[in-house]
Amino acid sequence: MYFEQFLNKIELVAKQPLFASDAHLKMAPLERIQYLQKYDYSVHNPKASAVLSLFYPKNNKAHLLLIVRSSYPGVHSSQIAFPGGKKELEDLSLQETALREANEEVGISPLEIKIVKQWSDLYIPPSNFMVSSFMGIATQTPKFILQPTEVSAVIELPVTDLLNDALVQNVKMSTSYATDILVPAFVIENHIVWGATAMILSEIKETLKSVY
Repeated sequence: MYFEQFLNKIELVAKQPLFASDAHLKMAPLERIQYLQKYDYSVHNPKASAVLSLFYPKNNKAHLLLIVRSSYPGVHSSQIAFPGGKKELEDLSLQETALREANEEVGISPLEIKIVKQWSDLYIPPSNFMVSSFMGIATQTPKFILQPTEVSAVIELPVTDLLNDALVQNVKMSTSYATDILVPAFVIENHIVWGATAMILSEIKETLKSVY
């Protein structure tokens, strides 16, 4: 999809209703579905966090940014994710959190980004985060500067590929809920994108498909 074509309908994307759990549950393991439907997250007082789904042109085509997290002691080590992290005291809003984290992790200035939509919030049990997701647009191809302690690589996903249902496969994995189970995942450049990132991607995909 050409970036100009993508931009031409971005106002329609912004106005679409949120698909929320209808989209999230398409990419959730069975155990996670049961967990999401029955669990009261408020008892854990989840920490606020935010991520950025950044769309931008590359070779005149619309792309979406994902990152490969560096290896570190923690539940999200080496996983595929969106730029983002926990809300800090100096952040005036969760949108500011998403923009600050994107700047810190991959070197994109907030001045280059226009926020056009907020996606549905999603709770992540292993880290006890409530994640707010924001859709951003950069009209120029970003020059990524990676923070190596947090990001080992970027994945530049063409929007056309995201909309292709063949990207979704059932993959055997061990999760915090069970061992060696089949989970729905996006398989991108031999990377397995599952869990919260896949669930957010699912809402993005369903929204874009409703417009494009």
